[in-house]
Order: sequence, then structure tokens, then C-alpha cells
Amino acid sequence: MLESNTTHFTNPSTFILLGIPSLEAAHVWISIPFCAMYTAAVLGNFTLLFIVKREPSLHCPMFYFLCMLAVTDLVMSTSTLPKMLSIFWFNSREISFSACLTQMYFVHCFSGMESGILVAMALDRYVAICHPLRHSTILTYSVVAKIGLAVVLRSGILTLPYPFLARLWPYCRTNIIPNTYCGHIGVVRLACTDIRISSYYGLFDLFSVIGVDVFSITVSYTQILRAIFRLPTKEARLKTFGTCISHLCAILALYLPIFFFSLTQRFGHNVPLHLRVLITSVYQVVPPVLHPMIYGVRTKQIRGRLLQLFMYKET
Repeated sequence: MLESNTTHFTNPSTFILLGIPSLEAAHVWISIPFCAMYTAAVLGNFTLLFIVKREPSLHCPMFYFLCMLAVTDLVMSTSTLPKMLSIFWFNSREISFSACLTQMYFVHCFSGMESGILVAMALDRYVAICHPLRHSTILTYSVVAKIGLAVVLRSGILTLPYPFLARLWPYCRTNIIPNTYCGHIGVVRLACTDIRISSYYGLFDLFSVIGVDVFSITVSYTQILRAIFRLPTKEARLKTFGTCISHLCAILALYLPIFFFSLTQRFGHNVPLHLRVLITSVYQVVPPVLHPMIYGVRTKQIRGRLLQLFMYKET
């Protein structure tokens, strides 16, 4: 093994994913909450999609964006969790070079899509609260489809340099990745060349996507809060703000782990490696688990339809 790790190669045929370093003995136990969360994410998001499809009253822009978010969550979690669980359960650590780059692309691409969809949902809240009488004329089906297409294209194009740059670098040190999945920085750090281009592009992508999206959401909610504070009664203000709670919780569920993950990857050298890997692994599944729970609990239409389904099964 040592000899294979020091062999010079341009593109390794396989990478070795260690899982969570120094916690290998606990992998089976660690897999239990990850498996439970992944199962909850799949069931929750499919249930959300099923309810929106079956309920005509939910065929409106906010729930179309919510369906986009559910599909994105499913793809993002499925791109990492099955391989992660195979490492925990079967010690299946090998992943081909091409599969590693494909996983890298999907992880970063759909993470960016999630961010873009949250911006679209912020736009929906802004129009609904600040221009309620024009909501149906501003956010038409055509506009919603164009927004969705723009989100997909933006993330898909901006993520393309990640695998292309990673394929360019020569790898001559090791093919061992101390992680549960192939992240961009985790892979290119194994290259035996100057990877500043990859590092700088990663920062550019972070600030041009997440930075722009957070700024856009902040501007939207500034306008929303101004409109809410102009309402005549406290009850009206609370009721209107309550329509934004689910979206604000979804924002926190996505952006807080992203910023922590990005900062620890680049600057958290004093944070133990196993803790960093554990946190980044949790990040892959927490938003997909939380989003359907947040909207299922907070959205009256979804909650009511879900209760109807259970009552129908009981009868």
C-alpha cells in the first residue's frame, strides 16, 4: 500500500476515501444516525413532492420553488450518502477517478442550486408581501420556469471548472482522501503542483454564488421588513412575518453549515481532522432532512394535506 501511495501518476485510477479518520472503529455506530437522516431526507422530500403534485391548491410559485428545493436536496444527499454508508458498513473505500470527479461536480453544483432556489423563494416572499395584488401577474408560470432554468444553468456552468481543474493537476503524492466524499479542496490538495488556481476559483465561486445570493436575500428581506412595519396592527405584522419563518429557517439550515464548512476547510487547521470531516459529512444530509420538516410543520396547506393522507389510510 505504501508503495502504491508514492507512485508517480498523472491521474490515479482510484482514490481511497478513509471515511472519518481516527474514528474507523466507530464507523458502524456513526452510520446509524447518518442512515436514519438519509432515510428521513428521502421519505420527507418524496412526500413533499407527492403532496404538492396531488393538491391543486399548492400549484403556485412558492410550492414550485419548494419542489425544486426538494429535488435538489434528494440529488445532493444521494450523491454522497450511499457511498458514505458503504464505507461505514462494508469498508468499501475505493472510488474511481472519474466517479470521484463526478461526485465532486454534483456536490458543488447542487449546493449552488439550493442557494439559488432560496433566492427565488425570497423573491416570491418579497412579491407576495410588498406587491400582493400583482403577485400572480409578476410570478407567472413562465417566469417561474425561467427562474428555475437560470438557477440550474448558473450553478451548472460555474461548477464545471472544478472537475476540469482537478483533472489537469498531476497527482504523485498519495491517492488517499481523508474524507467521506470527494470535495474539491480535499482532492486538489493531493496534487503535487501549485493549486492556487483551484483554490482561488473555489473562493471566487463561494463569493460569487453564496455571497451574491446572501446579499440578494438580505435586500429582499430589508424590503419585506419595511413593508411589514408599515402594517397598521401588531397582529397583522406578526401574521405576515409568520409567512417568512419557514424560508428563514431553510436559509439558516443551508448557509450556516456552508460558511462553517468553507472556513474550516481553508483556515481551520487547528480544528481536529476527524471533527472537520464529521461536520462536512453532516452538512451533506442536514439541509435535506430539515427542509421538508420545516415546511411540513410550518406550512398549513402541507400539514393539512399530510394529516388528510394519514386519516384516509386509517379509515
